[in-house]
Amino acid sequence: MPWSNQSGGGRRGGGPWGQGPSGGPQHQPDLEELLKRSQDRLKQVMPGGAGLPGSFVFLIAVVVAAIVAFYAFTFRVDADELGVVMRFGNPIRSEPPGLHFRLPYPIEEVRRPKVTRQNIIEVGMRTRTGARGFGGVTDVPEESLMLTGDENIVDVDFVVYWRIRDAQKYLFNIQNPEVTVKEVAESAMREVVGQSNIQPILTEARQKTEQAVQKLMQEVLDAYGAGVSIDQVQLQKVDPPSQVIDAFRDVQAARADQERLQNEAYAYRNRIVPEARGEAERILQSARAYKEQTVAEANGQTARFLKVYEEYKKAPEVTRKRMYLETMERVLGGTDKIILDSKAGQGVVPFLPLDQLQRKREGGN
Repeated sequence: MPWSNQSGGGRRGGGPWGQGPSGGPQHQPDLEELLKRSQDRLKQVMPGGAGLPGSFVFLIAVVVAAIVAFYAFTFRVDADELGVVMRFGNPIRSEPPGLHFRLPYPIEEVRRPKVTRQNIIEVGMRTRTGARGFGGVTDVPEESLMLTGDENIVDVDFVVYWRIRDAQKYLFNIQNPEVTVKEVAESAMREVVGQSNIQPILTEARQKTEQAVQKLMQEVLDAYGAGVSIDQVQLQKVDPPSQVIDAFRDVQAARADQERLQNEAYAYRNRIVPEARGEAERILQSARAYKEQTVAEANGQTARFLKVYEEYKKAPEVTRKRMYLETMERVLGGTDKIILDSKAGQGVVPFLPLDQLQRKREGGN
């Protein structure tokens, strides 16, 4: 049966474009006829069978094609993100925030990690938030209980603040970055606590512990090539285990009393020792002065005796009489005196005690 090459209606035995199987002249399909067929099909699908003009359908097709092309060949990077473009799984470039061009999937794929956002990881605890915004903290003992260097157990809860420093390393060098950062944080804290005694960790060494853990975490993550920067490590709670916290508080109170008594003893020592040293120095100075005085007096007496002896050798009788008179003057000068005169009638001569009258007068004043 011959094929009909007409472009009109009799095409029941022809091919889809009006040509026979044996090949003959080929005619391009009529665009208006295709749009008309599309309108007919759209009328059957749409309720009411309302007709649409061919130009409107074409416009819809163009818009749909443009939208598909837009989403297939462009991507947007938000302000807190960095776009990492991969071609067949291999990262080739990084794009800043904004709209950028890419080849459609699966040729090129884009990952957008949030490089400016500060991430938080909790170790030893979990913060929960209720329906009304009221939250609480749940302790995780398998993470928080650690052994110190002096073989004590301490309950440590802390938070790690970190951010992405290198997006490509963060995406491709480690499989699960958040889990890795958490495990490195727990390991670093256990190492630092294991090298410290419990008392400094509970009191004055908290900041030192935070800095040591942050430094150790950064070194380990850099060795992994994780592309992560540790901003801060913050201790939330450092306490003994809840089972022994009462006994530990008693021990702390006893230590506080011990320190107080030691401080009081040191204060008493610092006060009494200088006083004792001063008193000892005063006694020594007095003894030295008495020694010098005694030696000087002895030397003076010796010199005086020698002088008297020299004079005695020159005139023994006169010197002896002088010595007697000086001795009697020294002895009798401070005693009461009674004068006896054998020539008087009764043998006792009354005398006027002028010295006693003078003493009474001075005492009365």
